[in-house]
Amino acid sequence: MVDDKLEREEAQRAADYEAIKSDVKAEVGGEIRAEANRPATTSDAEQIEDIAEHMRGKAVREVGETEREVTRGRVVARISQVIDYVFFLIYGLLIIRLLLALFAANSANDFVQFVRSITDPIYSPFKGIVASPATPEGYTLALPIVIALVVYLLLHMAINGLLRMFVHRKTEV
Repeated sequence: MVDDKLEREEAQRAADYEAIKSDVKAEVGGEIRAEANRPATTSDAEQIEDIAEHMRGKAVREVGETEREVTRGRVVARISQVIDYVFFLIYGLLIIRLLLALFAANSANDFVQFVRSITDPIYSPFKGIVASPATPEGYTLALPIVIALVVYLLLHMAINGLLRMFVHRKTEV
């Protein structure tokens, strides 16, 4: 004879547990349905209206903030484009001056004089910073122009980085 009394008691406990659980579920579900079907009182309606008004106000503020951020982003993007254009002009003029020095261009030529006169204001802080190696034929590697290009590139990147900081959207946590 096998003693299965413990097994039967455990099965009975599990069945009782499931029955109680299902009764509680039914009771809670009924209470929720009854509460949901109950007509809203004046205080409930006021509370719902207050919450809805708060949510509407928050949505309107967020739309306004987004519109301001988009407008600010457009303005800063336009400024960034102008700055890019100015720096690209500087890069181009300095590269032309570098190429003219590399190929020993005739300094009496009008174009060479024109390029030098335009680039002198942006090149003058870098003149004489380091020696420029030259060949006997007059070809020169104007290292100060290369240094000027690198410095202007770094300045350009710093300005664009600063502008990106103004456009970056702030998020609340």
